[in-house]
Amino acid sequence: MPTYTDQALIDQMNQVQVPPGCLAIWGLGQMGYAIKGNKPWVVYIDPCLSDVVARRFLPDKFQRAFPPPLAPDVISNAGYVLCSHEHLDHCDPLTLGPIANASPQAKFVISGWCHDVLDEAKVDPQRRVVPIANRTMQLDGLRLTAIPAAHYNLEEDGRGQRWLGFIIEWNGVTLYHSGDTIVYPGYLERMRLYAVDVALVAANGRDAYRDSFGVTGNLLPAEAAWLANELGWDTLIGGHNDLYAWNTVGAGELAEAVARINPRQKWHSLQPGALFFYVR
Repeated sequence: MPTYTDQALIDQMNQVQVPPGCLAIWGLGQMGYAIKGNKPWVVYIDPCLSDVVARRFLPDKFQRAFPPPLAPDVISNAGYVLCSHEHLDHCDPLTLGPIANASPQAKFVISGWCHDVLDEAKVDPQRRVVPIANRTMQLDGLRLTAIPAAHYNLEEDGRGQRWLGFIIEWNGVTLYHSGDTIVYPGYLERMRLYAVDVALVAANGRDAYRDSFGVTGNLLPAEAAWLANELGWDTLIGGHNDLYAWNTVGAGELAEAVARINPRQKWHSLQPGALFFYVR
């Protein structure tokens, strides 16, 4: 894989032309992605481009396994920044503040539980949008639906749903970003409403060892492979399995699960900084 400088990767994003029926998807690590459709701007989802977690929690366990593929202060092309929930590896004030400064046009679509983090990042409240779960929004040519997630349980109060996933319908492609979740009662019925072309799912599993440190897990690789088959997802991309070495499962587990459960399933492993060009 080529090694890009920060500006070279931004230039690549800006220069890529995305025809109808396609999306360009760049990995940023963990559950961070940059998505481009038929607009000059880019949608960033759950970008964590700092060492914020190591600084504030267990530094011996939360050292990054790789440097950020982008410095947040060079991200001048953001149209929307989505944060699925307030955990710092999904809603990073050290990333969001510089993006807000470098992309003054960007708006931030967030769980209502993220406001404190965006306050710290000094993101103007007028630039924030809190979606109502299961209600589709129109955002400058793309359709966005926030889907409740469960990390491990559904949680809701006056701020709305705590954990979110996102359905993005853009340029003739339907993309699903799971946020952090497991399968919960009603999840399958809700997801059957959407014909997902490409699914970005947190598939680093869960176990009692990680739970003992307060690290809430996600879908098992076998569950991700089963969901892709059950829900008819065209392409499966596993995420949340690279940034913190001890909070991962074996890199081959998703491949093995797909081979066992649905061997003709299209799937991909997206490295930080790499581009996956989806063609419907």
